[in-house]
Amino acid sequence: MRLLQPQVHPRVLWALAGVFTLLVIAEVVLLLLARLRPGLALGEVRLRLRTWWLMASVFALALCFDRTVSLVFFAFLSFLALKEYLSLIPTRRVDRQVLLWAYLAIPIQYLWVGMGWYGMFIVWIPVFMFLFLPMRMVLLGETGGFLRAVGTLHWGLMTMVFALSHVAFLLVLQPPRAEVAVRSAAPLGATAALLGGPALVLYLVFLTQFNDVAQFLFGKSFGRHKVVPKVSPGKTWEGLLGGVATTVTLAVVLAPWLTPLRRAESVAAGVMIGLGGFLGDIVISALKRDLGIKDSGSLLPGHGGILDRIDSLTYTAPLFFHYVYYLHF
Repeated sequence: MRLLQPQVHPRVLWALAGVFTLLVIAEVVLLLLARLRPGLALGEVRLRLRTWWLMASVFALALCFDRTVSLVFFAFLSFLALKEYLSLIPTRRVDRQVLLWAYLAIPIQYLWVGMGWYGMFIVWIPVFMFLFLPMRMVLLGETGGFLRAVGTLHWGLMTMVFALSHVAFLLVLQPPRAEVAVRSAAPLGATAALLGGPALVLYLVFLTQFNDVAQFLFGKSFGRHKVVPKVSPGKTWEGLLGGVATTVTLAVVLAPWLTPLRRAESVAAGVMIGLGGFLGDIVISALKRDLGIKDSGSLLPGHGGILDRIDSLTYTAPLFFHYVYYLHF
């Protein structure tokens, strides 16, 4: 496997322009709603949209910079997510001596990503940190609450660091020469195959976030039958099915421009992202309900914390990465 050179294909730039166009359209719709229905409460929506502008801008800059800068950005995102998670989870006083080792796992995990070393990337946290952290806790000599402490810490590392680092690993992927040669007969396929990592990251993140919005809108408009009322009362079957259908449609439309996926493969990718995003959302919702909180933080006005925004990615990133990796890399 070869590493992609730090360059961004024009199609990625056009796709990013499309994202900002959607934000402009949303601003226009809000302006029209405010004039047509003056009494409508739009304050929270405006706040959410303002934060979307900020998040889209930061993401676009990170995607378009040199690959090293992009990897540092995703590593920092994992750091913020893990820090937010650990600030919510009750920890034993003695475990604070172990948390440093958990944070040190982040730069090492992203070092394997930058090197394109799939073997170490896939075992560093699930195997080595899984074995090391409980050993370090045991050596501190405190057994009370040991199982809860080691379980919550490792789950946090797996979710906030390992799962999210799959987004970053997409950046360094480049299809083998044989794949490009085979697909060169089809102009769109050949171009998509040559796009490499940034296009795959954009495809994944855009579909994941759009899936969240689509499920919310369908749920608000047509939702009647709840999926998991005890975990997330706002989630309905109508919202889930409408969101997945929208995501599959976009996955098929965008795949020839941003990925090496064939049509049937893009349909499967759309279903995977649609369902995976839903599962990631309700898993983090279950965590917050267990802790008795509504939002994981207040870093992102109108959205809550980092976990509230990346919850879907914790499932879609590893699922999509391994799906694409084993099909085309």
